[in-house]
Formats: sequence, structure tokens, C-alpha cells
Amino acid sequence: MAPLVRIGTRRSKLALTQSGMMQRAIGRALGVPESDIAEAVPLVEIVTTGDRVQDRRLMEIGGKALFTKEIEEALLDGRVDVAVHSMKDVPAEQPHGLCIAAVPPREDPRDAFVSESFATFEDLPMGGRLGTASMRRQAQALALRPDLQIEMLRGNVDTRLRKLAEGEFDAILLAVSGLNRLGFEGVIRERLSLDDFLPAPG
Repeated sequence: MAPLVRIGTRRSKLALTQSGMMQRAIGRALGVPESDIAEAVPLVEIVTTGDRVQDRRLMEIGGKALFTKEIEEALLDGRVDVAVHSMKDVPAEQPHGLCIAAVPPREDPRDAFVSESFATFEDLPMGGRLGTASMRRQAQALALRPDLQIEMLRGNVDTRLRKLAEGEFDAILLAVSGLNRLGFEGVIRERLSLDDFLPAPG
């Protein structure tokens, strides 16, 4: 069977989980039998610059577009037919010839507080080490707790949870949506208030 729609995606576990959701939705919409969806609507895994460079903040190497650039090049070259991105990684201005074609229902938009030792964000000790690579989360955390030490935390969800378990941080902040989709909701100690931690646009 020749592919009907090829989906460009990052190859992280979360990206593949989210792209798989869209793969099944597109396959069903096209009337493809469940057993044939993977062949008819294949996932084309693409490694992005944002995935390769893990030792610096995204703002230092070109911003969040580094998670979308190579996939959008594949779209423009005709190697894939659609791309699936996390909306927070999509630049405000689209490359010429591309558009945001569809947005599925949103998951829980809140940020998750994850810690081995502390039940809530407020419970963090004075000078506690909080891991995040997000400038948004850093600014919001420091607005509430200027005493905290914000330390850079890049990598996929598994890597971030491992670094927390190894004691590199007192707590980390992750997206509730990603943890839910990966089946990791059990690690969430607190779902942070939308009044204190405004979600990323989209």
C-alpha cells in the first residue's frame, strides 16, 4: 500500500506519542482500517537541531523554531505531507507556503510540579534548586519565589525525571499534558495554578 499521508515528527517518546494520536485520527478520517493505519499514514521520524543540542538554552542557539525547522524543510521538499508539532514550539510567523492546518482538542494546559521530597511548589526550601529550560517557567517561578536557584534542564521527559531522581534538583517543572499522554501522571505532586503559571500560548 502506498502511503496516503506521511507525517513528519520528532523522534522523542512524547513526540511519537502525540504524532501517533494524530496518525490514528487521520487514518480513521480517511476510512483506513485500524490494522493498516501505520502503513497508510506512516510516521517519518526527523531529528531536529533542538534535539541534537542539549547543553544550552534554546534562546542561545536560535529559539524554539529549532524543534520545527528540519521538519518544515521536509514538508517544503515533499518528503512528508503534514507535520505534528507541540504548539508551544511553533513560531508566531509561519514559513512561506506553510500554514497551521488543524489544532486537535487541548490537553490539560497546566504546568506540573514534580519532586522526590516536596509536595508543593511552596514547600521548596529557601534557595531550592528548580530545574527547567523554559524562560516562561523561570520568570513565573522567580516572580513567586525570587530565592530559588533556577538550573537548566533539557532533554526528553525520561531524562528529566532521571536527573531529578539522581538528586540534581529539588524539583522540576514539566507539562501536565505530556506527562498525561506518556502515562506518567503519577509523578505529578502538584498541578500549578493557572493564575501563577500562565500556560504557553497555544
